[in-house]
Amino acid sequence: MKAQVLDRRRLRERAIAWITRHQLPEGRTLRLHRRCIYILPTRQGYTFALILLVMLLGAINYSNSMAFMLTFLLAALGANAMWHTHRNLLGLRVTRRPAQPVFAGQTAQFVYTMENPSRVTRRGLLLETLDGTPVPFDVGARDETQVTLDLPARRRGVLRPGRLRLHGRYPMGLFRAWSWLHFDESVLVYPKPLPMDQAPPFAGQDEGESRERTDPAGEEFAGVRGYQPGDSPRHLDWKALARTGDLYIKQFGEVSGGQVWLDWDQLPAGDLEIRLSMMCHQVLQAQAQGLRFGLRMPGLELEPDTGEAHQRRCLEYLACFALPADACP
Repeated sequence: MKAQVLDRRRLRERAIAWITRHQLPEGRTLRLHRRCIYILPTRQGYTFALILLVMLLGAINYSNSMAFMLTFLLAALGANAMWHTHRNLLGLRVTRRPAQPVFAGQTAQFVYTMENPSRVTRRGLLLETLDGTPVPFDVGARDETQVTLDLPARRRGVLRPGRLRLHGRYPMGLFRAWSWLHFDESVLVYPKPLPMDQAPPFAGQDEGESRERTDPAGEEFAGVRGYQPGDSPRHLDWKALARTGDLYIKQFGEVSGGQVWLDWDQLPAGDLEIRLSMMCHQVLQAQAQGLRFGLRMPGLELEPDTGEAHQRRCLEYLACFALPADACP
């Protein structure tokens, strides 16, 4: 059953890609014109057309002028509804807003500004992804509104919303008009940081510049180190032992500033994603404590620095680590 659903989804995506093959990804703003708006009758629209056909046959059979008038009046009403449904989308300007990076497991928000330059209010519109929940909205005459799409960021890397569908059935529900929106946009998803009791905040230290004071009687968790004979078993990191099979000792103390190296090889884990999550937690902790920190990873050594820009650069490296070159911006 699941395989059939996936096959139907792939077939649908291929059909949409073929229909919109001449529509290139937009940079920031898209204006809906006649060539990119599609319209078809809904189920109620087909039923309405069938009723009109039956009424027309009855009017012809009985040569009843009143029946002819009622049939043509309802047909004109349907044609007018089709024009209004199409006009409800025509001329709208859609502008995407920059998306903010998130951590894996959180929800990414893609914000779009819908601008209506005409003097007619646009009602009953919906915006959705191919497999998402529609977000309803209205746009007043010569006004604008913001629409937010929430997408779950299940894994690190780059999250792209793909093609969006803007559609509506206003005013009578007899026709559905829609347009495909395709923006060149993405959001960076950082690794999910592990809680403090599962990941050490500092994997390595620069002894010449660090000013970290480690005291067995301290209360603040200050990292882990390898087990040495004579260490107290009360400070053993049992979770690290379960993950790696090696003995590590938890260190406690106070951190008053300094310089540290976040070393990939000293992390007590073997799985790639767990290591990245640990290092992500280390970056956040080091930045929160005002330390100068650097990264040592396979094929990368980022010199120690501090500040929001340095933290963002480190998190970007972690988000794109071991991914194909064309997968990250």
